[in-house]
Amino acid sequence: MKHLMTGLVPLALAACSQPADQAGLFDRLGAYCGQAFGGHVASDDPRDADWASQRLVMHVRECSDTEIRIPLHVGEDRSRTWVITRMDDGHLRLKHDHRHEDGSEDVLTRYGGDTVSQPSDGRAEFPADGFSRELFEREGIPASMENVWSITLTEDSFTYALDRPERHFAAAFDLTRPVDAPPPPWGFE
Repeated sequence: MKHLMTGLVPLALAACSQPADQAGLFDRLGAYCGQAFGGHVASDDPRDADWASQRLVMHVRECSDTEIRIPLHVGEDRSRTWVITRMDDGHLRLKHDHRHEDGSEDVLTRYGGDTVSQPSDGRAEFPADGFSRELFEREGIPASMENVWSITLTEDSFTYALDRPERHFAAAFDLTRPVDAPPPPWGFE
């Protein structure tokens, strides 16, 4: 019995440390609230040539104890916002909010997922959740059902990535050099 308990203690401690580590990543990202940062496409897939030719800016715009909203500007396109939520159980959720110029929702919006494992080295992974897989199936893009998004936060960079079989996309942002914040999307102040 003593050996059984000895083996269970490290497992229990590891389970308890997960929310604190995820909260740490969330809080570190929230420290950049109000700032905007320039970035670039950091992957080399030819399908991303259009994005690679554009100026990328992420703006850590709205922050609360439970949610961080980060509009992503690709050139003049201001239709995308990353929404990172700290869940009650300590896990993180990443959703993609896509809008039209008038602020109405795009048909492909609110997709993403929740972390299922402990972030390591400032990295969190978000496999596509059930809502996202159903959306992708309904919209005829079944390859996206295997999406795993990730964010990696270091002292001087933020990297957003998408991975699935036969696909890798990454955009990296320099956190050491804030840029002028772009205007808010859809005319909101």
